[in-house]
Amino acid sequence: MTLRFGVVGTGAIGRDHIRRITNTLSGGKIVAVTDVNQLSAEQAVEQYNLDATVYPDDKALVAAQDVDAVIVTSWGPAHEATVLAAVEAGKYVFCEKPLATTAEGCMRIVEAEIKQGKRLVQVGFMRRYDNGYVQLKEAIDTNYIGDPLMVRCVHRNPEVGENYTTEMAVVDTLIHEIDVLHWLVNDDYKSVQVVFPRKTRNASEHLQDPQIFTLETNGGIIINAEVFVNCKYGYDIQCEVIGEEGVAYLPEVPSIVTRKEAKLGTNILMDWKDRFINAYDKELQDFMDSIKKTGEPNGPTSWDGYIAAVTADAAVKAQKTGTKEPILLAEKPDFYQKRVVETV
Repeated sequence: MTLRFGVVGTGAIGRDHIRRITNTLSGGKIVAVTDVNQLSAEQAVEQYNLDATVYPDDKALVAAQDVDAVIVTSWGPAHEATVLAAVEAGKYVFCEKPLATTAEGCMRIVEAEIKQGKRLVQVGFMRRYDNGYVQLKEAIDTNYIGDPLMVRCVHRNPEVGENYTTEMAVVDTLIHEIDVLHWLVNDDYKSVQVVFPRKTRNASEHLQDPQIFTLETNGGIIINAEVFVNCKYGYDIQCEVIGEEGVAYLPEVPSIVTRKEAKLGTNILMDWKDRFINAYDKELQDFMDSIKKTGEPNGPTSWDGYIAAVTADAAVKAQKTGTKEPILLAEKPDFYQKRVVETV
């Protein structure tokens, strides 16, 4: 079975997914593309020598008879409408974050998927497919370090552009921790609070950087997450899970060790795409493989997209109030209770 993909959005991430499906992964084929900039869509077809139709918009692409699955890599506010159209057409969807820009939008997708009676949507939270996070998950699930008590994590970028805002530290950056951490500890969030340490001189005038988020889960686990997007030295992702009987750390990215000029050193990555390139490959391969094997995608669900949206909304509010804000989730539908999502 070859899954025939239509790609909505042919910017950087859209083209990267076109490349991996065409040149790296097995089981998929790009047969349709569209973008608000038609020239970009046409250039993507030419760049990867695709036998694909360029459609005028997402509605036409979703309606195409030869499209089995839709990859949504367009502008975030456009995601909801495209995902809903694909779900209502009974087609599979791989949607980069955000699933929708509001919790209400995510819930509309959840309800549409439930109406179809089977899982159709996978959200592109790629960290669940990173080998280091998979090992952390195994250490927790096998009770190797005992019950988790605390989590400390770090998300640092060397720099960001002038258009990056304080709120984007949540919706564009912390959002990955929001998803992967509740998956790691298998517990939903209860509250969030934000504090702003001394501001770095490297941040734009309108940006508060760094920021520290404290999340509490329903089970009482306390998570401290640092977001520092102008750290200058590199792209650095860290995670430490403190359990009752031990501590587990996210492994460093493998790198050679050098001895030179009286110094011992290793390289630090500067680009997030290099850090998670294998995870991006694995998530899309799993999307295709699980549909082939079970008829449903196996990765992060529409409900996970909803959890991320509700938590992000509370975190943005906490940025403004400086107080602990509750994270109020709707009751999880039985539709998403029936399976435990595992990634390998």
